[in-house]
Amino acid sequence: MPKGALGASLTGRGVALRTLIDQVRVQLGWTRVLRQELGTRADVTDNDVAEQTRLFKDQIGKPEYQVREIFIPIEDPSKRADSTRFADTVITQLRAGAPFPVVAAQFSQSQTALQGGDLGWVRANQLDPEVAAVVTQMPPGAVSNPIAVPGGISIVSLSAKREIGRDQATVLRIRQVFMPFSTPLNPAAPTPQQRAQVEQAGTIAKTVKSCAEMEAANTRAGATRPSDPGEVRLEGVGSPPLRALLSGLTPNVPSKPVVATEGVAVLMVCSREIKTAAAPSKEEVSNRLLGERIELASRQLQRDLRRRAVMEERA
Repeated sequence: MPKGALGASLTGRGVALRTLIDQVRVQLGWTRVLRQELGTRADVTDNDVAEQTRLFKDQIGKPEYQVREIFIPIEDPSKRADSTRFADTVITQLRAGAPFPVVAAQFSQSQTALQGGDLGWVRANQLDPEVAAVVTQMPPGAVSNPIAVPGGISIVSLSAKREIGRDQATVLRIRQVFMPFSTPLNPAAPTPQQRAQVEQAGTIAKTVKSCAEMEAANTRAGATRPSDPGEVRLEGVGSPPLRALLSGLTPNVPSKPVVATEGVAVLMVCSREIKTAAAPSKEEVSNRLLGERIELASRQLQRDLRRRAVMEERA
């Protein structure tokens, strides 16, 4: 985004930038508290990673699920009905088309709310038994009914399903040229600078013939974004129009200019190959273990804080 675009975007939606700043500040503070609470448990050892890698190999051929979650705590058992009604309202919004990541960020009380509720790829034995029983029966794209779990209610959505170690994916190496707009685009009234950037992108799309030339063009454009974003798994591209564009591109042939609010891009597929999903990397295993420990510590600490909280009423 160009400078100032985030604030303008929030203001246009009736949200003060200060609200975002306060939310980030709270999240950072809670993260520090959890680090203190975890202590040495925040250190994932090589033995921990080795054990998880062994478990992965034992699970090859078994199903794995890409899951999102919203966790609604129940602080007082007498108010379970209220929490269930709230969960029903959230589910109605999701099934009406509300984006799951946005709803999760707003309402989930799990640490995964910071990632839009995304649990990533998980095995059934990594989920609460009550959640696993539902997820294993769900079709991709479905949103569950309220699921009673320890401490509250979970709402889950299944994005995809695969077999561990046997899933095949289309992996792309791409290059991009990105040319930013100095102000957010108003499609009805583009500025001279925006018109010039789009025209320049059109020239690049007509003249560039290789990925090396794409990198050079991106450098000339200021390299505001890296030309090489690394390996891209086609099935994991979140935007359906972008996924369709990448799927249809012939290697070493640039796309037409792709215009967005913040700028214009030209994309090129350098290579396309089918790969079988490998065992997760050491970093991926370590991050998942740490995430599980943080989530457990977060829920335990919240329960302890609620038990110790004292409500004081003043006339």
